[in-house]
Amino acid sequence: MRPITYSRATDPQSAVATVSADPTCDYLAGGTTEIDLLRQYVLQPRRLVDINDLPLAGIETTPERGLRIGATTRMSDVATAPAVRERFPMLSEALEKGASPQLRHMASLGGNLLQRVRCAYFRDPQAPCNKREPGSGCSALTGHSRDHAVLGTSEHCIAAHPSDAAVALTALDASVHTLGPGGGERAYPLDDFFLLPGDSPHREHPMAHGELITAIEVPPAPVARRSLYLKVRDRASYEFALVSVAAALSVVDGRIADIRVALGGAATKPWRARRVEDFLVGEVPERRAFAQAAQVELAEARPTPMNAFKVELAQRALVRALGTLAEGTGLEAGSHA
Repeated sequence: MRPITYSRATDPQSAVATVSADPTCDYLAGGTTEIDLLRQYVLQPRRLVDINDLPLAGIETTPERGLRIGATTRMSDVATAPAVRERFPMLSEALEKGASPQLRHMASLGGNLLQRVRCAYFRDPQAPCNKREPGSGCSALTGHSRDHAVLGTSEHCIAAHPSDAAVALTALDASVHTLGPGGGERAYPLDDFFLLPGDSPHREHPMAHGELITAIEVPPAPVARRSLYLKVRDRASYEFALVSVAAALSVVDGRIADIRVALGGAATKPWRARRVEDFLVGEVPERRAFAQAAQVELAEARPTPMNAFKVELAQRALVRALGTLAEGTGLEAGSHA
């Protein structure tokens, strides 16, 4: 590794001023992904500003019974917080399935949202990768693509988004709050925060250089009390998702009154399954309706020969997740996938 200057920030404003003034400078929080990328020469900052001493950790319950989670709060603390377990179980489950215990104790929630893709070509400085080096090409289009996305892809990038927590937070209509140069504060709806690759896959979010995530807010969502996070992966231990589903379901008088669904592992960003939601509101919660909704959601999938299995896998995972939630209401008809 080449020499890197290191400093510890004492307040958010000075941290933002330091990083935004130097294009070779970056933040350091948990570092569970960043250190790997430094060792692989994928990231090459000349200066790191440690933000762990900033007052950005903690979980607060908002007056409306939502949550405000500080950006440097460790994943393990969020996952085990009673307010999260009771009112947003899909988020707790996503965090617990998203990493090993050791990593959860180190990784921050803000850093988890900003983690980089696990595409082997992105992490190989010798391989063409538009996300790492714009205009160089996408090696996965003709190379190994089993783990890559089938939704939200472009001819420039097909890498799947890696975060589990982001999938649950997208389903929950969470927002990312930031502090920018000059003290300007912004709030981004999470579904807009992650960008589709299009012709500029190197732009993964709309933040300016030096803009600092300060918190993630989750609005109140009564439907989320009956929710889950289903993760399908090659092994039960720590592994990234082939496909995952964050789902919440509310049934009133035998019909679906409210539903939240997002997909992970199958798309280039946390994928809000709005076609599923629109299709199922007002329907009887049964397997046939779930299967039809899943087919509608995956109709625009663009797989490669290596990951074509993900289309059916995503459909089956959607049916299974929704069927599991419906069983709790005693209304779901028939077995689920």
